[in-house]
Amino acid sequence: MSPAPWLSETEEGIVIALHVQPGAKRTELIGTHGDALKIKLAAPPVDGKANAELLRFMARKCGARASDVTLAYGETSRDKGVNIVGQTATAIFEKLISW
Repeated sequence: MSPAPWLSETEEGIVIALHVQPGAKRTELIGTHGDALKIKLAAPPVDGKANAELLRFMARKCGARASDVTLAYGETSRDKGVNIVGQTATAIFEKLISW
């Protein structure tokens, strides 16, 4: 069972449900937004820049290699899912709740 509604486990790792706000002054975790984590992104929603910033930020925050972090869904939406391979929900939860 997942420790938070925004985390779900898969056979390969986990998926984190996110609500993003691009175009912010800095990239940061804000808190929750319904059943998702809310993240402000310091990148515009143009030419995939916000998605690239999101993946870099999540890899750094979760202690994962950049190649292990991919967009699961929501390429053009504010509601996104990020897949992290080789991680458990408990480990990711502990890393992210420290914001």
